Amino acid sequence: MPDKLMRMHRATIDAGNPRKRPVMLAIAGDSAAGKTTLTQGLVEALGPGASVSVCVDDYHKYDRQERKDKPFTPLHPDCNYIGIMEQHLQLLATGQPILKPVYDHSTGELTRPQLVEPSDAVIIEGLLPLHSKMARACFDVSVYLDPPEEIRREWKIKRDTSKRGYEAEQVVAELERREPESEAFIRPQRSHADIVVRFAPIEGRDDPPGTPLSATVLLRPTIRHPKLHEMMADVGDGAMHLKLMRDEDGKPVDALHIHGHAPPEDSRMVAKAIWDSLGTTDPLPETLGQLGPGERNEPLALTQLILLYHLMRPRG
Repeated sequence: MPDKLMRMHRATIDAGNPRKRPVMLAIAGDSAAGKTTLTQGLVEALGPGASVSVCVDDYHKYDRQERKDKPFTPLHPDCNYIGIMEQHLQLLATGQPILKPVYDHSTGELTRPQLVEPSDAVIIEGLLPLHSKMARACFDVSVYLDPPEEIRREWKIKRDTSKRGYEAEQVVAELERREPESEAFIRPQRSHADIVVRFAPIEGRDDPPGTPLSATVLLRPTIRHPKLHEMMADVGDGAMHLKLMRDEDGKPVDALHIHGHAPPEDSRMVAKAIWDSLGTTDPLPETLGQLGPGERNEPLALTQLILLYHLMRPRG
């Protein structure tokens, strides 16, 4: 099905009964950019049975051992079953189940496929969810995670040495090998995202070690965002501020800057306003922003909450 027909088909479903299909959210980014952390927080906040998450890195063609002799890395479309991924995204986007392949990142092996039944919200994360027009046509909301390269590399070395059995030297070598494909296939997806998120220290500030990373959230006018300028009226700009700026392509974009050094109570005032705007009687999820036991990041919490807004607000 061509991408334009796919968009029309989803619109037809919405016109008949918007609840017949899930809200589809894409979270794209390079390896160790924070996609899984963002996704897990959303799944926990939505609660059991309200969402399902799918990692499109499961569509790798080759296991880790087979890739050793290949001229490309997992970042290259030729190393992935892009066509099957597109078919499965179309099925999920129209409320139908799939039998998804599974790639075990801890062992580097392809294992038994998994039945995925779409729920009210479907969160798709991975390296290439926004690579093709057909894939992009399946989403209601799309996000690109864009951390500074030096931070992403630190995260990848830490993750791959602690969880995936690599030595630090191996990770650094693989990062260098992947760089041309990151530039060619991963970073171009940034231009297709409705929301671009960057976690990083604030330039020019000399914050003490351990200060939480701040976040810059670019809100492109491709979808309707929460009215943050109204919700932030009672919060000083020491915690966060919203301004109009030029994106990389020169187009205007709203940029929300959430300061990691700000008092948590300030960001939670805005969080409550966003949550209340959804009209839900449920309490604001306490799991937002969790990085580990007893470790919470307020910029991450607010970023997740903005995505929750898009997943939970009524369609139509």
